[in-house]
Amino acid sequence: MQGVPWVWVCVAVVVLVPGLLGDDRWLHLNLHPEHLPYVLANDPHLAEECRASDTCPFKKHLDRPACWGHEKGCGGGRSYSQPSCPGDARGWVKTKEEQVTTFFKQADFGYVKEQREQLKVYCQPQQQGDSWLECSNHLRFCRGRNIYMDFRPLLHRQEPVHYHMDVLDYGQVGGHCSLDQQLLKTNTDQISPLQSWGPELRHFVELGKQVHRGAPMCDLWIEAPTYLMKIDATVNMYHHFCDFLNLYASQHLNTTHHSAFSRDNKIIIWETLPYWSNFGAAFDAFTKNQLWNLNDVTGKRVCFKNVVFPLLPRMIFGLYYNTPIVWGCEGSGLFHAFSHHLLHRLGVATAEFGREDGRVHITLLSRDTKYRRVLNERQLIHALERNENYVVRRAEYTHKMDFRHQLLQDQWSDIFIGMHGAGLTHLLFLPDWAVVFELYNCGDANCYQDLARIRGVKYLTWRDPSKLTPEDEGHHPEGGAHQKFTNYHFDEDEFLALVGEAAEHVRSHISWLRLHPPPHPKGPPTPSHQEL
Repeated sequence: MQGVPWVWVCVAVVVLVPGLLGDDRWLHLNLHPEHLPYVLANDPHLAEECRASDTCPFKKHLDRPACWGHEKGCGGGRSYSQPSCPGDARGWVKTKEEQVTTFFKQADFGYVKEQREQLKVYCQPQQQGDSWLECSNHLRFCRGRNIYMDFRPLLHRQEPVHYHMDVLDYGQVGGHCSLDQQLLKTNTDQISPLQSWGPELRHFVELGKQVHRGAPMCDLWIEAPTYLMKIDATVNMYHHFCDFLNLYASQHLNTTHHSAFSRDNKIIIWETLPYWSNFGAAFDAFTKNQLWNLNDVTGKRVCFKNVVFPLLPRMIFGLYYNTPIVWGCEGSGLFHAFSHHLLHRLGVATAEFGREDGRVHITLLSRDTKYRRVLNERQLIHALERNENYVVRRAEYTHKMDFRHQLLQDQWSDIFIGMHGAGLTHLLFLPDWAVVFELYNCGDANCYQDLARIRGVKYLTWRDPSKLTPEDEGHHPEGGAHQKFTNYHFDEDEFLALVGEAAEHVRSHISWLRLHPPPHPKGPPTPSHQEL
């Protein structure tokens, strides 16, 4: 809690009064069992309450030396983050230590730590009940208390708000506090829809009166902690999960207190278009309340008791879109924790269950699209089925398939095969021992290779271009040949060799071996093929 202003600490004290939530308060934490030692170690008030409670089921996690990786003095074996850099950095850095540190800052809890160290108070409270605003550099992340916003002009807006930077104008956002004008001006240097909160907070002003419940300026007072979210393309899993990953990172950045992960909050999407996404179930990991968008506040002057402006999906050198990642490294604790947190909150059974057969489970993601289809898909599936040590499923992840069901399939999979495309983002939710096999990267070599490295799962892709045959040269919508705009036929023997390499990695992974002790001799199992 170091560096958190008094206005936030008061909230923590209220939450932690014993007995307020009753004996079932421990169930409401709803945290992944692996994460409990880290939450308790970061929240001494919660730890002491657990120690004194007769009903706390988490006593075994007390007093364990644990930290996420973004806290001061966190390091060594205590840290959730244990990135590995077994490979060559290809000239990025000079030493192995510098390589690990660079990766940790680029794509792990080190990024959260760096943002936290940048936090500065932009609008300083002068007396009890005043407003307060704190932000990291470039206004990438901000949080405030008793903040005023005027959404009345949206009533007269003709076009829908979507990636617009003029939702708020001068004086339409502010607080009763002492504003550092120069600090604000200096950090409004990245004005782009999804890069920073500069387009909105550059208009922040000092108000003449305090912002509080019942104040004449407040048509609507929002008591619940509120996240304002500017989101990327909701139809594309790769882009939309930038939103969810950055929201999770922002919860860590906001505070080390356990309430950071509470679902009793409000999320307002910063646009007027109705929200719909096949991946919308992911919001259930973050809030138990109905999502709002700007339509729910249009025409009103809204006052927020506590508001967070989270990290955004297209920040310069952000997480994880277009992020340069040092070569040779893998295994971000932040991404691993995000994966387990979301799976736990959505009630998805983990991969440890239902694996009695000891065979390697293979999912082939089939594309029902115009381009990047596998022309001999059935042939390749039949070739896999001839191996008695494989269980094969062909899956189509469409909007008709419930997202939780897709996540269950991910957890079932030891090898996940698919052509270059957003569906490969499912690699975020594969078991730790899994392999993602990007059948062909279509000339975009780093996108999913980098994401797999960050998540810490093995990555493979097609190596011999002479053993795949494109349907034609590819026809980009704007003209010219392009590898992403055609379909492909793959050599069966080469395909089986690469899958065999993936299977060998799975079977030799320490986590796999813990689940599969050497079997008793018995007859060969029957090959299996299932459709999803």
